[in-house]
Amino acid sequence: MFLGHVAVGLAAKKPARKPSLGTLLLAAELPNLLWPIFLALGLERVYIVPGITAVSPLDFVSYPLSHSLLADVGWASLLAGLYYLLRKDERGAYWIWVCVVSYWILAAISHRPDLPFYPGGETDVGLGLWNSRSGTILVESVMLAMGIHLYLKATQPRDSLGDWTFWSLMAIIVVIFLAGIFGPPPPNRQALETMSLGLWLVPAWGYWIDRHRELRW
Repeated sequence: MFLGHVAVGLAAKKPARKPSLGTLLLAAELPNLLWPIFLALGLERVYIVPGITAVSPLDFVSYPLSHSLLADVGWASLLAGLYYLLRKDERGAYWIWVCVVSYWILAAISHRPDLPFYPGGETDVGLGLWNSRSGTILVESVMLAMGIHLYLKATQPRDSLGDWTFWSLMAIIVVIFLAGIFGPPPPNRQALETMSLGLWLVPAWGYWIDRHRELRW
């Protein structure tokens, strides 16, 4: 899932209030952002197998540090704890924790049974939404629409860039999503790592958006 994770970050802005949209998007996508780093370091493994699901050509052989439930709870606690130490904002820290943990829940809906509960665990989870291209597009599109609606209800532009920065990011992530579904698979693991590291631009763009938008109340 990709749009769904972004949707969680958008929707969390109103209840979280103080954290930047960039921080919330970082939290909602954190396991996905850490994964290519661990992959490049040789700590996790993936094979490119076109057709393994209708949506993703990736066979996630091993990714316990970024995608196991226990690890994600740990990453959630670390990020929320760091935020609280810096901002002294309990409410914001709580929603950052929720955003990170939501990643594993949404991934468990999308993936084949390949998500571990904890590193070294033998039981893997996955409901397999990715086996249906139309189902994936429908679910993720509805989630993104809901996230956009909630975010726009909660915020308003501070200046002329407030709308432009937001809608340009939404357009970019939709293009990335559709390219991932309908485009060719990555030619090799190195290309996959490079493309995946590019997703760090999403939270960075979120910080830019937050400079030009403010809460309505």
